[in-house]
Amino acid sequence: MTSASLTSASGPARRTVVAAAGAAGLAVALTACGGSDDDTPGSSVDSGSTGASPDGGGESGGGSGGGENAGTDPLASTADIPEGGGKVFADRKVVVTQPTAGEFKAFSATCTHQGCAVKSIADGVINCPCHNSNFSITDGSVQSGPATKPLPAVEITVSGDSITLA
Repeated sequence: MTSASLTSASGPARRTVVAAAGAAGLAVALTACGGSDDDTPGSSVDSGSTGASPDGGGESGGGSGGGENAGTDPLASTADIPEGGGKVFADRKVVVTQPTAGEFKAFSATCTHQGCAVKSIADGVINCPCHNSNFSITDGSVQSGPATKPLPAVEITVSGDSITLA
């Protein structure tokens, strides 16, 4: 019997098995980065609407952001954003905060450490569940690491009681 006849058994090739195991591991890792919704007072997560993805540039009221439905599809009502807190719009990858009464800010909801989605706002900070980085609701600056860069500001427009991506 030759070595060729010994290796022609039916079944998946070793590379196929290893690739499948790797893909399964990747799926588990991506699911773990998703975290869970946080129902703490002063925080909120919204994943129900569709629309634009911010590019993270500029500051609230100036700069760039938005996407295909920017400026046309309301993101939220001002009443939806608690004073001293905020709300995460996971589907739009943006977090909107109200540091003081009537002052609204928006930032990318993607953590600058390793790209996880921030999930909640509590005690004046935006929280990333993956590695516990915290960012200021006022300017997106890092309050505690491992992140070293602030959340990029996203331009929004507040008109009456409606907040839209600019």
